[in-house]
Amino acid sequence: MSEKYIDLHTHTVHSDGSMTPTEVVEEAARAGLAAIAVSDHDCMDGVEEALEAGKRLGVEVIPAVELSVQSETETHILGYCIDIHNKAMVDKLEEVKRVRVTRNEETCENLRRLGFDVTMDEALALAPGGLIGRAHFARVMANKGYVSSVKEAFDLYLANGRPGYSNTQCLTPEEGVELIKEAGGGAFVAHLHLIKIADDPLREFLKRLMNVGLDGIEGYYTEYTPYMEARYQAMARELGLMMSGGTDFHGKMKPHISIGCGLGEMKIPYALAENIINKFGR
Repeated sequence: MSEKYIDLHTHTVHSDGSMTPTEVVEEAARAGLAAIAVSDHDCMDGVEEALEAGKRLGVEVIPAVELSVQSETETHILGYCIDIHNKAMVDKLEEVKRVRVTRNEETCENLRRLGFDVTMDEALALAPGGLIGRAHFARVMANKGYVSSVKEAFDLYLANGRPGYSNTQCLTPEEGVELIKEAGGGAFVAHLHLIKIADDPLREFLKRLMNVGLDGIEGYYTEYTPYMEARYQAMARELGLMMSGGTDFHGKMKPHISIGCGLGEMKIPYALAENIINKFGR
């Protein structure tokens, strides 16, 4: 029997992605993936459609969310197997979306101060789901010729630490973990390298979140070097944390990232999804 592979970090048009939930699942099916998690930023609107598409296409879809949380750098918490109708989660995400609007306005103003003629309306025009993020500003910049690609916009202006970035967030890391747990899910810290702290303080940060229920970390990720991947997976084993893995697929918003394989070489084993489903699935 051939090995089965997964992608537990994908986005639809409802957050920064450019594809409908059905299209994302169709892409996963074409890539031969056994399971995916639809983990839109601060939003669960695409999950039900993805679940239905998964049933039709034979792709196991894990209901998920990616929460942005307060940080000196950039910290996101993935929630897997969440109850998308949980009232506490639904209500809090409405508050999170309001703060997200403020963050986007700050990002837009930062870019304008840098001399780029970009507007909120231009970003919104690229977001059929109505929820914009940095990728939309990056696409506006690329469309206007300010940068050669979305990736270059992030690298030069929109990534953490770059002059266009805003780190205004609604939730503390602890609140993010607790919210996912309240919604019946498993909480995993995403893309650890973007937190940009050394291993010892990172380990202490993870231990702090374990005190409020953190379950795991993203052990596989598109931008990890082999050295990073080995370090983070060793850290998970050391702390007794579970692992997830994903590409951070955003469709046409980040065309250099392919579902399932990221930059072309990733193979994330199905066992990771199986462990998460067995522990948190309903």
